[in-house]
Amino acid sequence: MTDDAVLWNRLAGLLPEAEAQEVKDCWDIGEQEAGLGLLVSGILGHQVPISETVRAQISVLAETWGEREALTPQILQCRDEGTPGPLKLIESDGGRAPEAIGVVEQNLAGLLLVPWITCTRCGQVLMRAHARESWGDLSYLAVHYVITTPNRATVLRLFPADSAGAAFAAVQRACSDAP
Repeated sequence: MTDDAVLWNRLAGLLPEAEAQEVKDCWDIGEQEAGLGLLVSGILGHQVPISETVRAQISVLAETWGEREALTPQILQCRDEGTPGPLKLIESDGGRAPEAIGVVEQNLAGLLLVPWITCTRCGQVLMRAHARESWGDLSYLAVHYVITTPNRATVLRLFPADSAGAAFAAVQRACSDAP
């Protein structure tokens, strides 16, 4: 079983048994997009309190399966369990323009960095790097994932477009690996 499947099943376990099984079944038949919708609506409907780290994990899964933009407003509405965790989703719900950060690094030239998840211990920030489309909006999909210093001035790590999960895992490990 892959790490994603383990995480999927753990998150499904937040729901009552019948609904949890529906979410797990979605994974089994390759309907992750539908399963994410069921997971988030179930968490909201049952008012299941979740940690900030779980909120961030759900956002990463939603990003991986192309559902982040559609599910972010609901993810942000999920009830907070009230205990600060090591990771925090700092995603905008679309109500305001994303913060554009100028980048000097050549691989990121012309892209805008959108803050997404932060480590509350060390302050590193996981960002999505997007191109600006000709009509002015940001590209739907991230071109890269970037981990920056707390002041967001220095890129520490750069990940390709298909690496949201790997970038998130790197942020998780950053503090746990520190002496």
